[in-house]
Amino acid sequence: MMYSLVAQTINPLDFIKSAIENPWVLITSLLVLGVILVNGWTDAPNAIATCVSTRAMKPGPAIIMAAICNFLGVFVMTLVSDEVATTIFKMVNFGTDAGDATKGLCAALVAIIAWAVLAWAFGIPTSESHALIAGLSGAAIAMHNSIEGISGEQWIKVVIGLVLSTVLGLGTGFITTRIIERLFKYSDRQKVTPGFKGAQIFGGAAMAFMHGAQDGQKFMGVFLLGAFIAKGQMGVTEFEVPIWLMVLCSVVMALGTSIGGYKIIKSVGMGMVKLETYQGFAADLAAAVCLMIASVTGIPVSTTHTKTTAIMGVGASKRLSAVNWKVVGEMVLAWVLTFPGCGILGFVMVKIFGLF
Repeated sequence: MMYSLVAQTINPLDFIKSAIENPWVLITSLLVLGVILVNGWTDAPNAIATCVSTRAMKPGPAIIMAAICNFLGVFVMTLVSDEVATTIFKMVNFGTDAGDATKGLCAALVAIIAWAVLAWAFGIPTSESHALIAGLSGAAIAMHNSIEGISGEQWIKVVIGLVLSTVLGLGTGFITTRIIERLFKYSDRQKVTPGFKGAQIFGGAAMAFMHGAQDGQKFMGVFLLGAFIAKGQMGVTEFEVPIWLMVLCSVVMALGTSIGGYKIIKSVGMGMVKLETYQGFAADLAAAVCLMIASVTGIPVSTTHTKTTAIMGVGASKRLSAVNWKVVGEMVLAWVLTFPGCGILGFVMVKIFGLF
């Protein structure tokens, strides 16, 4: 039996009552919020990394802007399409027993948090989306002791998203930079730089909006899924994300960004490529366009992956040596290791929890 979400929502008073009566509702919800918090450490800073690194915005206002745009991205794109969330829901099968399914989900969330904190400690912008997929999949495999709990159809979408975000990120970053350079080839740089600073603020806002559209849907969907499963509501088909959860998600993401986001901002916006203002705008615009395409088509992609490959494309448009390939190598290694690493961690956590 494959899990999807019930055609209902949860109002805040009912949720509080349910959490008081059922400890597993509280535990799963806190763990999902923990994942959202570390997403603020590792993924959300990518949206504002370039506009902060080029000094178009200061970190404080940028974080506030990111929180607001995250909320708007979640709200608007959830109304347009919930396909990204649906893909995540259908990816794994935790079985038919509500108690075991709840514990399995908790084990996966613990693995995801552990992996994200480790990456943050080293200042590596690993993908929380990839970690989510890997952790859930590893836990499902452990619970079935086989790959029966994995949906190959949904995993194909993940692979497509991985390739799409890499190719489109590099390509659009490169092309967007070249177009801007051609358009402003004979312009006085001192006169156009203030305009590009304003454009970068727009680009950062667009990136934060699309981050909410992609990652916000994924994590809030898992939040509701955990709450429904913990209450024994296993026959789910549709869902609605309540506005109070959108606000909660945005606030927790912003908190995570304010606590530990500067490490990632430094790695992405400063360490990988030394960006000029117009290049920062090109990277933001390119990444936002890629994320919009992925969101509308229902393909779950990594905001980290998309933004960093766009920055690589921007740097490569000037010359390959403009890119700090050592930093790039560390990021690519983190991406490569996330699927097996977090998957194994999710598998081990299920065994530690003593489920199977």
